[in-house]
Amino acid sequence: MPYLILVILWVLFYFLHSLLASLNIKRKIKGWMGRQYIWYRLLYSVFTTVFIFGILVYSSTYTPFDILVKTPTITYLGYMLASFGTIIIVRSFKSFSKKRFIGLEPHDDMEQIEDFVASGLHAYVRHPIYSGTILIFLGFFFFEPTLSSIIHFAMLLLYLPFGVHYEEKKLIELYGEKYIQYKRMVPSIIPKKWGKA
Repeated sequence: MPYLILVILWVLFYFLHSLLASLNIKRKIKGWMGRQYIWYRLLYSVFTTVFIFGILVYSSTYTPFDILVKTPTITYLGYMLASFGTIIIVRSFKSFSKKRFIGLEPHDDMEQIEDFVASGLHAYVRHPIYSGTILIFLGFFFFEPTLSSIIHFAMLLLYLPFGVHYEEKKLIELYGEKYIQYKRMVPSIIPKKWGKA
């Protein structure tokens, strides 16, 4: 039963994560918030962060059910994957403002559209933040190879096709043909080519 609750929490999180990022919902929220909408991105970031950490803290209360035998090699692999994932996420932010993304720089993202980015890591994958997150969750599983950890990772993998679909629907609405062409040339999460980003 506790593991079912964990699954439900992830389903709820990912549903709200995509719903609250959709343009239709943001338009409605902007109509309700008025001029205070400039703080929406920050509220969204705080909500997302608190929800994720809440799930992780909740799952840490479970009695560990090990799936793999924890060895120094597996632990080291976990560190390496999580570190590499973190580096990918940090590098992906080089192409746009971290403050605006988090919401620390208040703005109306329905009026002030971010510049289209197809350079840096975005030249290799369309969603490098998702790529990095996969590696972090996989690394966490190897670091703590429990049933809870594999549920975290599995729920992320199950969500990504939906998350990518709805995010790209929004990006096509914002950038039009430019994004459609970019989508044809660059893979979603796993790069097909390697080089200097």
